[in-house]
Amino acid sequence: LLGLTPCTPSWTGHDWCIMAQNLPIKFQEHLQLTNCGVSLDNVAFATLTMESDKFICIRENVGDKAEVVIIETSNPSGVTRRPIGADSAIMNPVSKVIALKAQKTLQIFNLELKAKMKAHNMTEDVQFWRWINPSTIGLVTDTAVYHWSIEGGDAPTKMFDRHPSLAGVQIINYRTDDALKWLLLVGIAARDNRVVGLIQLFSVDKQVSQPIEGHAAAFANFKQPGNQAASTLLSIAVRTPAGGKLHIIEVGGPGAGDQPFQKKAVDIFFPPEAQADFPVAMQISPKHDVVYMITKFGYIHLYDLETGTCIYMNRISSETIFVTAPHEATGGIIGVNRKGQVLSVCVDEANIVPYITSTLNQPDLALRLAVRNNLQGAEELFVSQFNAFFSQGNYLEAAKVAAKAPRGILRSPATIQRLQQAPTVPGQQSALLQYFSILLETGKLNKFEAVELCRPVLQQNRTELLEKWLKEDKLECSEELGDMIKPVSAKYALSVYLRADAPAKVLQCFAESGDFEKIVLYCKKVGYNPDYAGILRMVLHSAADKAATFASSLAKDEPPPPDITPPTPCRRPSRPRDS
Repeated sequence: LLGLTPCTPSWTGHDWCIMAQNLPIKFQEHLQLTNCGVSLDNVAFATLTMESDKFICIRENVGDKAEVVIIETSNPSGVTRRPIGADSAIMNPVSKVIALKAQKTLQIFNLELKAKMKAHNMTEDVQFWRWINPSTIGLVTDTAVYHWSIEGGDAPTKMFDRHPSLAGVQIINYRTDDALKWLLLVGIAARDNRVVGLIQLFSVDKQVSQPIEGHAAAFANFKQPGNQAASTLLSIAVRTPAGGKLHIIEVGGPGAGDQPFQKKAVDIFFPPEAQADFPVAMQISPKHDVVYMITKFGYIHLYDLETGTCIYMNRISSETIFVTAPHEATGGIIGVNRKGQVLSVCVDEANIVPYITSTLNQPDLALRLAVRNNLQGAEELFVSQFNAFFSQGNYLEAAKVAAKAPRGILRSPATIQRLQQAPTVPGQQSALLQYFSILLETGKLNKFEAVELCRPVLQQNRTELLEKWLKEDKLECSEELGDMIKPVSAKYALSVYLRADAPAKVLQCFAESGDFEKIVLYCKKVGYNPDYAGILRMVLHSAADKAATFASSLAKDEPPPPDITPPTPCRRPSRPRDS
């Protein structure tokens, strides 16, 4: 049913189950379209569209009636059928808005409001169209490409003319980067006994087109280590008579002061039994920075976006997967094949790092992936690397490893103690301060780190640094941190207690500062039932003149606290009168 092909034909069914547990991917069939009443005759590129993982839209003819079938993937039983005659129908990627095309007439409807939003009559036939974002549709005619916004009353805006190299080809995709600065048209054609892929890349800023040979492509934003801004990357998969290649390049150049992305070109493997195979779809996961590529024969390829390394390849479908979209929940890819199966593949976060380490034997890539995506599975590698740097006296690199290890596996009191004991190189920061500096640049200190960082700061009375870190939310607040700060600054201690959810210490600060009216308000806000009698005794001790007023305000509160007993003033016993 799943069409999975084991790499070794001699595996038994039992062996396959065992090996499948160690795969770097998760594979799932979400639904079968025939179970939703859809005919397999209409499960095809010309009649089925999927603009996102939320909706699948199919045009069907039932008897002499034309219908549009809308299936919500999260609720397959809730199939919507509408009597609509159209040449094409595409659902908005995020909302129940549908765009319909009938010859040269384009219309957009809000299905929930049952209202027409917009309409336009084109002067040319639209050969291909798709939603490039929730508010814009890309339109491809025989001669040009347009963008049509659902907002306002404007007609489609011409973006560029089609390159002569794409004349007469079948358009199968249109992609853009997030900023709509780079536009990409993909077509295929049968030439010289093979399927040729042709791409037109257009720069909006330069108003220049470049023809490229390729079958599938996608844009991605990727922030290189050390760079301030993310790079816009373009990944292109192609199969030529010389073989298959995956290219990953930066378009537009890096930001000021940033390093350029080093372009990658890696081979795409096609098995001997798939000599006529070629790429048909690509999605790039922003969650894991992984390139998902699917071929005509149903093979899935996973590549690391940063290095171009092939992580995994296998056959997931015996039928062509002809439409795909990003799978938002997992950061994977979802698609529909000709059998009507709706399938998804994603990274198995528990297995991918161990798989790269053991099966691919690439520990450096495993470490890189674990750091970048905060994944488990490389704990031993990080501990070993930390110990190696530390024993070499390379304390800065050891501090970097401890700070960047995923899931905070090295961010412990033991690591802090070791870095404290490391000798300081003259003229440089201590290893511990370098460690804290790295953490402050990239995130937030945990409660152990916050205490150790603030200890010398408070000894030097550098409260301005404490104020800065609290404002920037760089410290995990704890009762221990508040206790340490309180002798230096009651104000900042109160701030820490509030964030640490230490109500007893918060009330103590209010009482000591004379802010008695805030005590009841705070207790109501956080749902805390304190020892009011104890608080009254504290107020009586620190501000006896305000104790009666405070007790009276408590008694008047609705409802009054259950455990208050107004303090009884102490009186000296009177002397007996002389007779």
